[in-house]
Amino acid sequence: MTQYLYPRTPEEAVAALVEAQGRAIIIAGGTDVLPDMEKGKWRPDRLVDITRIPELGQVEAGGGWVTVGAAVPFAALREHPLIAERVHALADAAASVGARAIQTGATWAGNLVQAMPAADGAVIAVALDAEARILDASGAAWQRVADLYLGPGRSKIDPTGQLLTHIRFPLPSEAWGTAWRRAGRRPSLILPTLNCAATVALREDRIAAATIAMGPVGPCPVRAGDAELFLRGQLPSPEVMAEAAQLALCQAQPRSSALRASREYRMAVLPVLVREALTEAAQRAGCPPQS
Repeated sequence: MTQYLYPRTPEEAVAALVEAQGRAIIIAGGTDVLPDMEKGKWRPDRLVDITRIPELGQVEAGGGWVTVGAAVPFAALREHPLIAERVHALADAAASVGARAIQTGATWAGNLVQAMPAADGAVIAVALDAEARILDASGAAWQRVADLYLGPGRSKIDPTGQLLTHIRFPLPSEAWGTAWRRAGRRPSLILPTLNCAATVALREDRIAAATIAMGPVGPCPVRAGDAELFLRGQLPSPEVMAEAAQLALCQAQPRSSALRASREYRMAVLPVLVREALTEAAQRAGCPPQS
């Protein structure tokens, strides 16, 4: 029989993992862990539930950062006033994760640990330059989310010995906007054909910085570095956004999938999504709509 524990602190949760010597696993919403157990991917003797640890269930802003606890479900992100007002892409991405019932349990942290390249939570995290706080028996350290991937479905985080306690991302003080785009057979309840997130920061009507993250166009969420570099210092005109969207293809290597779409279709659709996301992010940063 599997033992079920409710630790009171993150350190107590990690201690419970260490004690089990690889035969325990962290659980929050359980929307990934429980199906994986049914498939035989995990056969734990102990489930360590972190949902009753108060500090892991909070969203906080301060010092130029937004910090999200590991037990915060997507529904809370979708409805949080600060995120809905300042980080539209995160609210929109949270709303595209499964159905509403799934969003009340599934967590952003769990989405990252699962490490799927098409995961909505992973793509938006990479676009936001997010970092994850990883706690184990030796202590805690912040690591870039983009650096946590070993391959499709393979994370550097070991849920049998480590706990992702928080996710944080910078909240710029300058004019800044974000946007989210997703293409698929349905708006939710299925992995997307493509998704992308963009951020745009403006300074004196020019693009001071931009990020573009895309999936699934590689073994992990992919940043469009060439396009981001091109955008710096540019006026956010429709022509500039269209050229950046084409440059985003330089980092995209989607494969054909019988369940989703062909490589050719994805390469044709991706620039449209990127252009739309960049344009909307710039408008949210304060750039007036342009024809």
